[in-house]
Formats: sequence, structure tokens, C-alpha cells
Amino acid sequence: MKTRLILSLLLSAASSLSAADPMSPIHPKSGQPVKISCVGDSITQGSGAAAGKSYPSQLQELLGDKWQVGNFGVSGRTLLRKGDFPYWNEDAFKKAQDFHPDVVIIMLGTNDTKPQNWSHKAEFESDYRDLVKTFQDLKPSPRVYICRPVPVPEPGNFGINETVLQEQMSIVNKLAAELKTGIIDMHAALQDKPQLLPDHVHPNTEGAGEMAKAAVKALTGKKPD
Repeated sequence: MKTRLILSLLLSAASSLSAADPMSPIHPKSGQPVKISCVGDSITQGSGAAAGKSYPSQLQELLGDKWQVGNFGVSGRTLLRKGDFPYWNEDAFKKAQDFHPDVVIIMLGTNDTKPQNWSHKAEFESDYRDLVKTFQDLKPSPRVYICRPVPVPEPGNFGINETVLQEQMSIVNKLAAELKTGIIDMHAALQDKPQLLPDHVHPNTEGAGEMAKAAVKALTGKKPD
């Protein structure tokens, strides 16, 4: 009886992050750090920012050693399975799962705005749902946050555009409510700061810092200094 009770308590502790309201703050406890898998494209990977200053790197600096942030961004990748370079096919996708995250932050969709990719827009919502569920189905289930991607000061480069991004954000909002994920609004974090997106797509070091601050606020409920 006592053994069964101890096992029940351990399982309850292991699932405490996922069981919590996804919009409630996370309070790290002593022991193992809270592990975060950052999933995304070149913006997550750190293109445009100085070396070692991607938004996941700056997120790690802001959160400190009670957290462990893994960067699983891959340049040019799409959320769409039928996109030109699907994230689904990358080793990083598997590594993000094998990291055994307590938290997953997904920011994909920017490359999907390219005309050759958005021709498959009818499948964007279902592919996004499947991606989120892939992470939610991990054991123990991590808390998942999906991002409204950073803005595209028009004219965007590489065929990337704000018009389609606005379409995507309504889908992000819908899926967050349906799948009970948190939302991190990277779009709002940089909306009034086009100078931090010098190539109209990739945030510079300061812009990546603003993204990291938005993530900290979503995770902890506190605005970082």
C-alpha cells in the first residue's frame, strides 16, 4: 500500500507541469532543471543575431541555471509537411523530443508564407495540430507553447509576407484554445520595432532579446529586467 502511494506521488510530481494551466507561471523547484525545447526555423536557430545570441540563448541567460534551454531551430524549415523544406524531416525534430522537455516552444510558419508553400494552406491547420500533439503525447507530457511569429515589415524578403502571417495567427489562436496550449506573442514583441528586423525577416541581437523577454514573461509571469 505504502509503495503504491509513493509511486502515485512520483507520477503526480512528474506530470505537474503538463497538468497545470498552460498560461500559469512555472516555478522551478530544486533538483533537475526545467528543460525547454525551442522548435523553429532560422529565427529560432539565430540567423540575424550575433553568434551565441539567438533568442533561445538569451532565454537561457535570463532564466538562469534552474532551466535548461535547447535550441532545435533549423533554417528554412516549414511547418507544412508539403512545404519545400519540412521541419518534420529534420533530425532536430527527433532531438527536440529526445531532449525529454518539460516545456516546448514552437515557432514555425514564417517560411510557410512563401507562395510555393502557402499553396498548401488548406493543410496548415491539420499539420500544426499534429505537430503540437506529437509533443503533447510525449511521456511525461510537456507543457506546450505556440508562438505568433515575429512580424514581417513589408516588403518581406524571400517571398515571406505579413499578409499570410496574419492568416496564420488566427489559426494559432484557434489551435491554442482547442489544444489547451500557451501562446507566446513574438509578433507583438517586435510589432513596433521594425528596426530590429533589418532584413525584414530575421531579428537582430536586440530583437532576439525582445523575443527572449516575451518568452520569460509567458513562462514565469514576470517581466525580466
